[in-house]
Formats: sequence, C-alpha cells, structure tokens
Amino acid sequence: MATSGAAEADPVERDDDHHQRRLASSLTARYSDWVLEALDELPGSFLLTDPALAGHPIVYASRGLAALTGYARREVLGRSARVFQGAATDRAAVAGLREAVRAQRAHQVAILNYRRDGSPHWVLLHLAPVFHARDGSVLHFLAVQVPIDDARRRAGAPPCRGAQGPVLAACREEARVDEDFPCASSSGKVFVDIELLTREFAVTGLEAEEPRVASDSEKEKAISTANCIVSALNRYSKLTGLVVSGKRCDSVGIPALSSSLNLSLGRIKQSFVLTHSSLPDMPIIYASDAFLSLTGYSREEISGCNCRVLNGPGTSLEAFEEINQHICSEQACTVDLLSYRKDGSSFCDLLHVSPIRDASGKVAFHIWAHLDVAAKHDFNGLTPDVWQLGAVGAVRVAVRGLSASGSLLRPSGRPNSDCSLLTIS
Repeated sequence: MATSGAAEADPVERDDDHHQRRLASSLTARYSDWVLEALDELPGSFLLTDPALAGHPIVYASRGLAALTGYARREVLGRSARVFQGAATDRAAVAGLREAVRAQRAHQVAILNYRRDGSPHWVLLHLAPVFHARDGSVLHFLAVQVPIDDARRRAGAPPCRGAQGPVLAACREEARVDEDFPCASSSGKVFVDIELLTREFAVTGLEAEEPRVASDSEKEKAISTANCIVSALNRYSKLTGLVVSGKRCDSVGIPALSSSLNLSLGRIKQSFVLTHSSLPDMPIIYASDAFLSLTGYSREEISGCNCRVLNGPGTSLEAFEEINQHICSEQACTVDLLSYRKDGSSFCDLLHVSPIRDASGKVAFHIWAHLDVAAKHDFNGLTPDVWQLGAVGAVRVAVRGLSASGSLLRPSGRPNSDCSLLTIS
C-alpha cells in the first residue's frame, strides 16, 4: 500500500498538468499539434491569450518575449497579462485599449511595461484579435511588444531601414497581403470581462519618465510581426478545418432588412436564404425557418456567411462555376448539389438560385432555395421545381413592393458594385 501511495501522483501536480494541457489545447485543438513549433520559429516578442478561458490567461509566450521581459515561458503561461503591469497607468492609453477591445479591432499604443526584475521599459503594444473566419467569434487576442528606442538616442541617427526585414523574411508571401475569408456574423460569444481585459493589456507607465513615441519603422515592425503570426495561425488552422483571420468580415456594414420585409419573408414556408448581391462574398442576410430546420444552423450562425458554408467533401466545383456564370449574367439556374448540415451529415440538395430585382429593376438580392430531395415533403400537389419557384415568386413580390415604398433595407454599410463571385475555400 505504501508503494502504491508513493507512486500515486500528487493532486496538486495532477491539477497543474490538467491546467497546462488545457492551455496547450487552446492552440493545438484549433491550429494542429505543430503550431507551437511554428510559432517558436517566428521572431519578435508576442503572446496569445484565450478570452474563452476564465481569467483570460496567456496560452502562448514567444521566446522573444522571454528575452525582452526576463520572464520564462512557464512563469507567464496561465497567468493574466497583468504580470507586465507596474506602478502607474496612462489613462489615455487605457481608454484607447478599452475601446479597441470593445470593438474587437487592432490597436497600437506606446506604453510602459515592466520586466521581471522590476525595471521599466517602453514598448509599442500592438493588440489584435484573431477571428474565426466563418462565425466571426474571437478565438484569441495577440499582443506584440516592440521596444521603443529613446528619441534622444535616435536624434540625428539615420532611420532604421531594415527593422522589418527579418520579420518579412520569415513570412510567406500570403502573409503580406490581405486574404479572403467567408463573411460571418459576430454572434460568437467569448468569456471576456472588459475591465479585466483592459487592465491586462493596459500596462503601466512611470509619471516621472517622459512618454516615448514609436517611430514609423517600429510601427511597421509591429504590424508585420502580427501579420506573420496570424498567417502562421491561418495556415495551421486549415489542418483542423477551422480557418482563422486577422480581420472579421461580418454583419457590421451589412444592411439590415426592414421589419416589414422580414415579416413578409417569414410567411414563406420554403427553405431558402437571401444573399446581398452587391456586397463582397455575397453574404447571407436572411434565412427562412425551413432552411434553419434543414441545415441545423441558427439564424445568428448563418447570418453574414457565404452560401458555401454548406459545402463539404464531394460538393461539385463545376456546379458552383455554373452558379457563378448565371449570377454574373443575372439569370436563374437549378443544380443538383451535395450539401452538408451543421452536424456534418450530407443531403442531396436541389438548389435553385435566382436574382431578385427591386422596383427599379436592379438586382438587389439572390435567393437560394434548397430542397432535400430524399426527404418527404408535402408539395400540395406541385412538383419540386414548381414548389421552389413559388418561394422565388413570393420573395420577388415582397421585395418589389417594399422597395417601391422605400421600406426594403435599413442601410448600415457601403455596398460594392462589383460582381461578387463565389469561391470554394
């Protein structure tokens, strides 16, 4: 019995092991098991936090961060980023960070951090959310720290032309340009305490020391470092089927349907979605109750997504090319397609896509009417094709009538007039 007791792991050690595995899985479960090695190879001082975990802990710390701050990785993993705070906080910097966090957008601020030995040092803090490309939820926050040189030492010295060279050298070409991702709604919820998160990233400054201003090269270095990191996360997230992005393409900027149009569309029994024809990637702006029942998605999950959200293994690329051609020629088409529900199950989809014009004759939307051909339906004596065309007709009547009275949309963005083609991710 004594031997058995000695061999049994200490409860505290077991809890610590479980905690460390949970922190690691925050990255490996989303980006594959190799992402940690890939991040270790990237230059720069940065960390990742997970807002879905209680306390918003640090789940990754780079080797550069250890060199800059004096903290070993094991000393900061699982802890709040408040570990870098010190004696005083610049209120203006805090206000800027608070607004950036609430808006879930990137933000740069010059601020005073503290090393492990208590010594202060000015850094340019670049805060950036990492989004789930499909549903728009925030998966992680990235914080890049770039040391700010003393302006007095920089005075008279030639500008640093090669500050971002090593960073860009470690980046693939796709990291240097914006990537296209499916539009998504921002319905994803994260475990974020705004005040706590503000304190985490609002590291402190000494009143006795004059604030420093980051140079253009330091700002560029922070941005390029962040781009490299997000690019690496994007590449490895594709291995798990979850694609991440440094930018969110979501319902912000997508015009909302008027209550009158929503009410009219709600009376239509068929399974269909409406996409906005003049916005990039043709996001879904309405989904019928029958469509939600067919696919298993909620209205919040599907809003802002592109229709390829239903794609999966075996989905015909040729069929989508045919759809693209008809969209650009403003014509209707019907295709047989293999589509997928939210739970991963597939169904044989009779898909009818048709332009919907407003009262002026301009294409405002496209209707995508979906029908599971293997399921039992009551078509009231109609054929499946005629049943789908009934939905198209009802939508056309509603849109034309309300657009003539100016009750079609509640504008909240600027549409793009270019033809928006569908692409298979």
